[in-house]
Amino acid sequence: MSVKHLTSQDFDSTINSDKPVLVDFWATWCGPCRMLGPTIDALANEVGDSALVCKLDVDQSPEIAERFGINAVPTILFFKKGKMVGMSGMATKDALLARLKDLA
Repeated sequence: MSVKHLTSQDFDSTINSDKPVLVDFWATWCGPCRMLGPTIDALANEVGDSALVCKLDVDQSPEIAERFGINAVPTILFFKKGKMVGMSGMATKDALLARLKDLA
């Protein structure tokens, strides 16, 4: 399964999934975000349809970033049934995978 790119329009409906949801808050100008990108892509392929792996560009949806107090990127938020249940910065694929499995 591939990474789902979120917008302000589909953010809430996506995080309200019955599956665990990871959202990578990122920006095109952010070097560490670009370094994390392949990890997020690999994670999406590995989890398949057992979880949703998403990205949200903070410059295109600043109101969502503001709502969650995102003031540095990359920031990764974890959601379960629409509720934020965790946060991370840069992390390995294995660490992110373990977090998603804990939420399943």
